[in-house]
Amino acid sequence: MIDNFDRYVLANTGPLLHGVAVTAGICAVAFLLALALGVLACLLRLYVTPLRPIAIGYIEFCRATPVFVQLLWVNYVWPELFGFPQSVFTAGVIALAMQSSGYLAETFRSGIEGLPRGQIEAALAVGMSPAQILRRIVTPQVALVMAPAIVNQMAVVVKSSTLVSVIAIPDLMYEALKIVNQWFEPIEVLTTAAALYFVIIFALSTAAERIAERFRRKFGLAEMR
Repeated sequence: MIDNFDRYVLANTGPLLHGVAVTAGICAVAFLLALALGVLACLLRLYVTPLRPIAIGYIEFCRATPVFVQLLWVNYVWPELFGFPQSVFTAGVIALAMQSSGYLAETFRSGIEGLPRGQIEAALAVGMSPAQILRRIVTPQVALVMAPAIVNQMAVVVKSSTLVSVIAIPDLMYEALKIVNQWFEPIEVLTTAAALYFVIIFALSTAAERIAERFRRKFGLAEMR
């Protein structure tokens, strides 16, 4: 087994590390886009009455549609209908972001609706504008209280990214499967891929939780966990 590990894993360190880099890049961009779309959908649903049905429809579509279907839909249907995306990387980013944005929108909504109404009323009483209330009162508390759910969704993005190989994005899973299909030795290669995904998700979760905990203590919200 050690010989096989040297032959099929160590000898292919370059492609595997390239796959890790692609996975990290697509997940980072997709998660940032998902955050932006999730915040937008949440705010439209809560505060923009004319656009509320559109926001609800978007959220429910993203949550109810499998990410695999979304990947194929965005990659093969959107170019025919809208003329974009022009690359599989962009298609993967959009599909992963759509999938997570629906769940993040509901996470943000539950966080906003869970805030004590007295805080908003007190802020209005001292003359704060709705924009100031959102920026200074709502956003910090929602971000910190919802941090565990947000971190969990980040991990979901990484796990879902294993499917982007079906549209030929050379991520970690794509590179691992290419090696397996070349040598027909899955044990060492796929075990290594699983270990790398574990390390990526564990590192992200640990780092995000430590940052969130630091800010909770800074703003006196540690007891709200």
